[in-house]
Amino acid sequence: MCRWLAYSGTPLLLDTILYKPAHSLIDQSLHSRLGVETTNGDGFGVGWYPQENIDTPALLKDIGPAWNNRNLREIADHVRSPLFFAHIRASTGTAVQQTNCHPFRHGRWMWMHNGAITGFHLMRRELSLLVDPELYSDIEGTTDSEMMFYLAVTFGLDEDPPGAVARMVGVVERSGRDHGVEFPLQMTIAVTDGAGVWAFRYSSQGASRSLFYSTRVDALRKLHPDMAFLREVSDETRLIVSEPLGDLPGAWNEVPESSYGVVHAGADELRPFVPEPA
Repeated sequence: MCRWLAYSGTPLLLDTILYKPAHSLIDQSLHSRLGVETTNGDGFGVGWYPQENIDTPALLKDIGPAWNNRNLREIADHVRSPLFFAHIRASTGTAVQQTNCHPFRHGRWMWMHNGAITGFHLMRRELSLLVDPELYSDIEGTTDSEMMFYLAVTFGLDEDPPGAVARMVGVVERSGRDHGVEFPLQMTIAVTDGAGVWAFRYSSQGASRSLFYSTRVDALRKLHPDMAFLREVSDETRLIVSEPLGDLPGAWNEVPESSYGVVHAGADELRPFVPEPA
């Protein structure tokens, strides 16, 4: 499986989140505590929205491990962004190649995933035929994660992100069960259009991979008044992570099973997630 994080809030250097925390994503690439694998070295990716232009996210991906990539270390010290995704990959069977590294991008959208479609090789053709023909040529890699993304785009991601993901899950579960797979899907997903972030935790078995969100900054300031970082970021700042970046008391909350959260200006929301029948 994989590890990922999504950041939204006060523009920060990527280094602040990717490298500096005690159990940063870079540390997790070697020493994951909650993942299926301890090491996540089958590639990485970072996607960010420049402060001047939220219409087109920039991407950096490579097939090597994140912990010793000089290009990632270089940009982390120089790129500042109000919204970015980062992902470290542990392949579930598809090739280790750049086009299979997350996040995936389509227009203004970014998407990343931890988990798997069980039996994907059985249903891959069937699922690919459900992708809008005008989108199909944009699929560059061979992962189940990218297929899920383009199914969600097909099913209305632009207009209704939660509904599009629910319809995608419904299609995948129906296809899997038609092929004799009892529990077809395992997923934590983050998706953004550069303004809001949606994060989903769901599995067909009801035993999803770990996912956490950060406590409100104003509440953390009261708990930890001497922590300089909390004085530098706005109340709107949020992190969603596969596993906590450190052991700061009160900082992390588990996303409930079968639910999704929305991070956007003004207020955050946490709601139940239910797949929609295909």
